[in-house]
Amino acid sequence: MGAANRDEAAKFLRARRARLRPADVGLPDVGRRRTPGLRRQEVAQLAGISVDYYVRLEQARGARPSRQVLAALARALLLTADEREYLFRVAGEAPPPTAGPSREVPAGIRHLLATLPNPAYVLDATYELLAWNRLATHFLGDPAAPGAERNVIRVIFRRPDDDPHWDSPASVGFAMATVADLRAAMARYPGDRGIAELVTELTATSARFTEMWNEHHVQVRRSMVKHIVHPTVGPLELDCQMLHIADTDQRLVIYTAPPGSPTEAAFRELTTRDTPTLADV
Repeated sequence: MGAANRDEAAKFLRARRARLRPADVGLPDVGRRRTPGLRRQEVAQLAGISVDYYVRLEQARGARPSRQVLAALARALLLTADEREYLFRVAGEAPPPTAGPSREVPAGIRHLLATLPNPAYVLDATYELLAWNRLATHFLGDPAAPGAERNVIRVIFRRPDDDPHWDSPASVGFAMATVADLRAAMARYPGDRGIAELVTELTATSARFTEMWNEHHVQVRRSMVKHIVHPTVGPLELDCQMLHIADTDQRLVIYTAPPGSPTEAAFRELTTRDTPTLADV
């Protein structure tokens, strides 16, 4: 570590130690404490390192800590994911990878879905459909129906090669973008079984997916405009806003339309229909 990073890491460790009480980490509160927080020897004990070494870290002295020591300190100090990443970065190390894509949709996002007047749904990093509102079922079908497929990429590449869907350059471009985004997800979650199994399955069942996967394009999906013909309300221009949910690495997809446009009118009409008639999106 350079001097600036060494000093910042020392200040950060002291600040995080000061916020914890012995009860927070399962230790007895023994003896009078001159300052708030854990004692240095308690942190060293929790992290499995020597007290002298930890003291030197807090004094911005000594050798640069290894990844193993940083991980142990993150556990001992009950660091959040953001704090753990920060500690690794100020120590000159790349943060450890996240275990896998989160499938827990925040309650606030579910509340937002329920109140939006637009079709909207949530995808995880593997394009698994996690949550949706009623209007979205007019474009996705009912994901809660028995046997319904909830993985968007799997739905795309289960279409046979002679399906008219593949005659549209926009549809092909959308498929390529999802494959590139899936490759980016694989890099964020190395070793994740779910992603590996999805790629293995699709390379075995879809020559088109295999061709796109082997091109090694990498691109995190962003917002786009899609033109579709809905079987009930006709041609629509969907402005697909792809909003990143930072806490869970999920995507909130919202179909929007300019005020007063035919697409906005179509959204209002579809809200009155109980049974969705699906569009090829």
